[in-house]
Amino acid sequence: MIGFDVSEPTIGRLNSGVSHVGDVSGEDLKTVLDAGAKFTTDPTLLADADVIFICVPSPLGRNRQPDLTYIEAAADTVASIARPGQLVSLESTTYPGTTEDIIVPRLEEAGLTVDKDVFVAFSPERVSPGDELKTAEIPKVVGGVTGLSGDVAEAVYSQLVPSVHRVSSSRAAEMAKLLENTYRAVNIGLINEMSQLAHELEIDIWEVIDAAATKPFGFQPFYPGPGVGGHCIPLDPQYLSWRAREANFATRFIDTADQVNTKMPRYNVDRIAAVLNDRGLPVHGTKLLAVGTAYKPNVADDRESASLLVIDELIARGGTINVYDPVVGSERIASLGYEPVTDPDESGPYEMAVLLTDHNVLDLKKIAESVPVVFDTRDAYRRNGIEAENVVTL
Repeated sequence: MIGFDVSEPTIGRLNSGVSHVGDVSGEDLKTVLDAGAKFTTDPTLLADADVIFICVPSPLGRNRQPDLTYIEAAADTVASIARPGQLVSLESTTYPGTTEDIIVPRLEEAGLTVDKDVFVAFSPERVSPGDELKTAEIPKVVGGVTGLSGDVAEAVYSQLVPSVHRVSSSRAAEMAKLLENTYRAVNIGLINEMSQLAHELEIDIWEVIDAAATKPFGFQPFYPGPGVGGHCIPLDPQYLSWRAREANFATRFIDTADQVNTKMPRYNVDRIAAVLNDRGLPVHGTKLLAVGTAYKPNVADDRESASLLVIDELIARGGTINVYDPVVGSERIASLGYEPVTDPDESGPYEMAVLLTDHNVLDLKKIAESVPVVFDTRDAYRRNGIEAENVVTL
């Protein structure tokens, strides 16, 4: 196995057995190294590979437009070393048509013919950071730019994972990935809006969700929170919306859900301000403890995290905020420009703790005991059976 990256520090750490990915342990990395894996910044070594997997970021750029520069750069690199007999498979989440629009032309410009010299496919990455489910246990969706390329890709992936789901084209595989994440974004938007309505009607949304979830068919529970975060849910639906606009098609559900979700951090701060106001306190000048910066529990990843948006809004309203996240760590918190603490009692006393990310390692009882009131955006106290009269739930 050959691992290529343009970052010399990343390659250096990998060759030293130090993983920079939370779900890949140092022991896992050592096993790969002992098996002969090579990590390099030299793209010419990729010519030795029979299969090239392109796994690069696909963020949003200015005006929330797709930023394809990483995919384009990777395609240029692969085209510069590609040789007959190779399979090139793109795994980065992107709009339907990317594999055909970006990967194939560059290979053809390098003098290679699809299905004669090289084979080209798309197979979206599927991971769930922080979960026990291993990547190899998740079925792989695979689609080739042609039927023959699809056959080759299916044969290759079948050697790597126990379950491969073949689709008719790379475009269908690209669309499948966007449907998965758009489904989540739309349903999160729905439950975020429902939570606001339930509050206005003085109904406990968490109780309502639990009740609806007893139905053994036709319902899947989603939960409100500070907003949506991570490198997938806030971004991927925008790739689909962008592609739809190119086709003069309006994505009403996607756009509405995005509007609800992007306003959720501010709504949380409005609720926090109301709780403080009931106690005779303003946000301005009040000392608060923000608990959690990661976008989901039990990971150290704060990319696109709604928790950060809540913290930023509290600071913008004049709050004095200390931040506690034992999973993300103080060094990272400080690098974001916040004041980190390593314990809920440190630098206190606080008028309120705002629970934004409910990591399993958090001592929720201790947090509740250290402050007059906790604003729980995740329903963590009730779900964990912790009774505390000073907890207010979103």
